[in-house]
Order: sequence, then C-alpha cells, then structure tokens
Amino acid sequence: MHPIEILTRFWPQLLDGALMTLKLTFLGALLAGLVAPMFALIRVGARPAAQLPLRIYISFMRGTPLLAQLFLVFYGSGQFRPQLEAIGLWGFFRDPFNCALLVFAVNSTAYQTEILRGGIQGVNPGEIEAARAIGMSRWQVLRRVVFPHAYRIAWPALGNEIILLMKASAIASVVTVFDIMGRTRQIFSKTFDFSVYLWAAVLYLCITAIFIWLWRLAEARLSRHIGARERGVGNVQGGLQT
Repeated sequence: MHPIEILTRFWPQLLDGALMTLKLTFLGALLAGLVAPMFALIRVGARPAAQLPLRIYISFMRGTPLLAQLFLVFYGSGQFRPQLEAIGLWGFFRDPFNCALLVFAVNSTAYQTEILRGGIQGVNPGEIEAARAIGMSRWQVLRRVVFPHAYRIAWPALGNEIILLMKASAIASVVTVFDIMGRTRQIFSKTFDFSVYLWAAVLYLCITAIFIWLWRLAEARLSRHIGARERGVGNVQGGLQT
C-alpha cells in the first residue's frame, strides 16, 4: 500500500490518537504545574528533615523508568482491588487513561519541582529585599517577584519537560490507551505497512514544532512583562541606596 494511501485511509484514527496524546500530555503537565511550585518552595526553604520525604519521592520518580511506574500503578493497583473498592477508588484505577494520567502527572511533578527550585534560587536577592522594603507581604513577594522571575528562568527547561512528556506518552499504548502510537499499532496490525510509523513520527514532529513555536511566543511575552517590572524594582533599589 502506498504511503499516501495509508494516510488518506487512516488519518481519522491518527488524528484521534493525536488528540489523546495532547490530552494526556497537557493534563499531566497542568496537574504537575499546580503542585510543583509548592514542592519547590519546600525544597528551597524547608529544613532538611522536612525535605527528606520529598527528596525520596523526587529521586524515585527521576531514577526509575516511566514504563515501570506505569506498570506499578496499572497492574499493581489490581492487587489492592478490595481495598480500593472499599474506599471507592477502584473505578478510577481500572481505567487505563486515569492510571496513565496519574503516572504522568506524578512523574512530571518531580521534574518540574527541581526545575522551579533552580529558578527560585536564581532570583536576585536584591529584588526580594527591595520588595520587602516597600512593604510587600511574604505572599506578595512570592506572587509578584519570586515566581515571575523563577518562571522566566525556568521557562525553557519547563518547555523541554513537556516535550519529553509528550514523547514519553507513547508508552501509554502498552496499557491500551490509544494515543498516536496506540493507533499506529492498530493500523499496522491491519496493513503490515511500516510507512504508518513514518506518519506517526511526522505527526509527533509537527506537534512538537507547533508547541515550541507557541512556547517561545509565550517566553517572549513573559520576558517583556518581567523586564518592565524589573525596571520598576530597579528604581526602588536605586531610591533605597540613595
């Protein structure tokens, strides 16, 4: 079968797989993005004893394969079915998509936490002192100074993390989540034509290229916004020094 014929015949299935890949990737990254800032603050400011459970979690998630984590959740949860049924969670864990989303979110949280920790530590201490000097509360300093600057520093690395998460989503097909790779395997089982894998690779490439373009646009806008704020804080610092 000609490669173009493969595409024209099976593009609805590939499109459906692409939508599943986007859904799994960006929901996982979003859930991780809601938790990672709090964990990053703990990694930066908490005592070593308080950090220990978090450091163990991060080391485990970053030091073990994502596929092994997916198997642990998807197949391992079946070993605790009576207990999960007793607390009403079995309905969640028996759905392959829910298990994949949980694993992706928990895994990405570990990486985003460490990325944001580096961003927070890269914020200029003088800007924090200037914000406190004009009467900002701790929450206002975090919201208006620390996190905006930390995200600007960490923005490229966060984009790379989401791209890696999207490519790693291909392993979700092993637990019957029909993302791009899951649909590709289905099509190959019907046609035995390797060109379908080429189209899958092209689809991943197109999604990645569009995401990078959008991410860079957001980075440019964030840099302009923070640059204007930096000039304002710089004026405050100059006034304090005089």
